Amino acid sequence: MSKLSIMETVLRDGQQSQIATRMPTSDMLPILKTMDEAGYHSLEVWGGATFDSCLRYLNEDPWERLRAIRKEVKNTKLQMLLRGQNLLGYKNYPDDVVEAFIKKSVKNGIDVIRVFDALNDVRNLKTAIKATKEAGGHCQTAISYTTSPVHTVDYFVKLAKEMEEAGADSICIKDMAGVLVPSDSYELVSRIKAEISIPLELHTHATGGISEMTYLKAAEAGVDIIDTAISSFSGGTSQPATESVAIALEGLGYDTGLKTEKLSEIAEYFNPIRDRFRKDGMLNPKVKDTEPKALIYQVPGGMLSNLLSQLKDQGLEDRYEEVLKEVPKVRKDLGYPPLVTPLSQMVGTQALMNVISGERYKLVPNEIKDYVKGLYGKPPVPIEKDIQEKIIGDEKPITCRPADLLEPQLENIAQEISQYAKSEEDVLSYALFPQQAKDFLGRREDKFYDVPEQKISVTFEG
Repeated sequence: MSKLSIMETVLRDGQQSQIATRMPTSDMLPILKTMDEAGYHSLEVWGGATFDSCLRYLNEDPWERLRAIRKEVKNTKLQMLLRGQNLLGYKNYPDDVVEAFIKKSVKNGIDVIRVFDALNDVRNLKTAIKATKEAGGHCQTAISYTTSPVHTVDYFVKLAKEMEEAGADSICIKDMAGVLVPSDSYELVSRIKAEISIPLELHTHATGGISEMTYLKAAEAGVDIIDTAISSFSGGTSQPATESVAIALEGLGYDTGLKTEKLSEIAEYFNPIRDRFRKDGMLNPKVKDTEPKALIYQVPGGMLSNLLSQLKDQGLEDRYEEVLKEVPKVRKDLGYPPLVTPLSQMVGTQALMNVISGERYKLVPNEIKDYVKGLYGKPPVPIEKDIQEKIIGDEKPITCRPADLLEPQLENIAQEISQYAKSEEDVLSYALFPQQAKDFLGRREDKFYDVPEQKISVTFEG
């Protein structure tokens, strides 16, 4: 029997993809011991949008969530997703902030840090790789998978070798849009496995309706680990169902190490939680849909729904197809960036502006200007001179690693939040999400923090 391990995403990507990361820690804790006994390779529990959601919507301390999970999970590795030099935000942070954040993540209970860069610019991963290894963690670098005339199998094989040389402990092919088709999955996994000596993981989404076939072909090609979500939060914009994939693979002679009775217990626990989110409207039925357009336009499911809601707000739903057709054109103009956070939002917004304004690049968001200036990293293909001039005029793009232009900031940040921060973790929360963290810490430390002032005027007669 061939060994094929499984990573469970329900506590991070599964619930992020379907209920916008609104699952509170209290929903997670009662089932963690069972999850720990189920035989998973690892549990994805942190990173991505969980940190932001804890502070912004759930009034929770994300660090406290991690410690609480670690206390219950004794045997299974805990995993998180990190956006390289962007950490969990949408901009580059200085090296001192990246190093401190990673050190504290490992200290608070993370074993595996999956780190990716939206442009596959390995320079933006190096600080995170080094910091993870120094902290005693396992650094898994992720290839942001996409398709374009540039993103060939040769391109990805070369990238995987570059990542291994940079110090990665394992590599993940991160197919965030769910556009990796089975035939390419087989070729990509076979070719990368032939060139690297470290484990290879595959992550995809069920949006386009082909994810199980993509996983099966990857298994045949020798992939070591795949990512799935327990059935309650599986399918659609999430991953394929853990139980179904495990049963199918076991029947085909793969040893997943998973215990079927434990998986049933986990699903039975999460089903009423899913139903609660469905009832209160947070679980939109659309996220369970299959969307083959994702395969045609190579656009992630979340980006499709985001574009539609932006057009709805402006009463322009009838221009949806027009905007969708503009997305690949903008992407080509910008050097074929992979459509992953934050580039997917940026490309989508630019396509929207091009269509609505009636003139391409008449309106350009600041983020697109920064991208063209090189402040996000190196585009996969150099941007044509005329497009560059339309967007940033005569300005010359930078060629160095973007974070080389940033001064250390941790000391200043610590001073700014000293009134409310009790630990380095508090300071790091503030570094990543200043307003949300300040409000969270302020409420925690001062019961009158956001109680509005009331002025009372008193008059005495006589």
